[in-house]
Amino acid sequence: MKIIVIGCTHAGTIAATEILKNHPDADVTIYERHNNFSFLSCGIALYLDGQVKRLEDMFYSSPDELRELGATVHDNHDVLKVNAKEHTVQVADMKSGEVFTDTYDKLIMTTGSSVVVPPLFGIDNSRVLLCKNYQQAQAIYNAAQKYHHIAIIGAGYSGTEFAESLSKTGHDVQMFQSRGQILNNYVGKRMSSWAVDLLRDHDITVHLEHRVTAFTGNDDGTLTIETNQGDFQTDVAIVSTGFVPNTSLLRGQVDIEKHGSLLTNKYMQTSDPDIYAAGDCAMVRFNPTGEAAYTPLATNAIRQAMLVAHNVFGNTYPYMGTQATSALKLFGTALATTGLTLEHAQAYGLNAQEVVYDGTWHRNTCHIRIH
Repeated sequence: MKIIVIGCTHAGTIAATEILKNHPDADVTIYERHNNFSFLSCGIALYLDGQVKRLEDMFYSSPDELRELGATVHDNHDVLKVNAKEHTVQVADMKSGEVFTDTYDKLIMTTGSSVVVPPLFGIDNSRVLLCKNYQQAQAIYNAAQKYHHIAIIGAGYSGTEFAESLSKTGHDVQMFQSRGQILNNYVGKRMSSWAVDLLRDHDITVHLEHRVTAFTGNDDGTLTIETNQGDFQTDVAIVSTGFVPNTSLLRGQVDIEKHGSLLTNKYMQTSDPDIYAAGDCAMVRFNPTGEAAYTPLATNAIRQAMLVAHNVFGNTYPYMGTQATSALKLFGTALATTGLTLEHAQAYGLNAQEVVYDGTWHRNTCHIRIH
């Protein structure tokens, strides 16, 4: 059986490794548009504040390691088209320009996600940076060595971690969040207020309910950030406004959720029985609601990839779903969350209440569902 893996960050690397470990004679071909695999984007903030000295240490595998395991690895190769009916992929060698067709028996989609690029005037300004992959992380690090005033657009995990790291290195940091709280996909308003106070205590300016509308370069080389509440000046802006799944290769060929991610069954199998998906390109079962949800976390990607590596040989290992458990260390304090926030539970229609315990060792916020 020939297996093609498209994309090789967390899910692709783990799926290929697990297949070859348990089926050393398997015919596994990997296509990846970059020449670096398995980049830990969650470690970028550690690199920015010097906890990690070399960005290259954020890789836990490589094309050569996968080749040694027995995979046929094509880095710097971009998959242009998938024909699910014919079981073929059209691929471009990004160095030579050659375009060729390959075939598969089973296809594993681990194409991940990309940073959401807001359709804003000036988003293509050289001082407006995105951050998810290795090359983008290098650009941010280089900018941080040169400029003092840095703005973070978006206040999810990545944006909050970037703000902390750049504050630790002496930068003047502003955060812009369109909502009335930060970390809105992970914590409730009470915990958000605590985190905002902590950021402000460390001289980070947090602008809540400030929706960025445009970026304008100035004659003196600075950048103007235009918002619904006025204009602000900075040297560099880092856009961290969430992620969008990379699923265009299968559009119109398998079932896709309205926001673009691939719908899978409990075996991580798409509506095409010969195509599996794992990681940021796929929906997952969110156990607190029992419904599918988009939850782009590395922990989910790795767990799904482990299961896909077995299920391509026969659906035997179901995915049990996720509570979306995650954690953030912010200025020496750990912030962790699992399941639904109170606001999300109420929005979903659940009869829920909030209980806060404040003690010597821990501060806990619990959201209790009332039956």
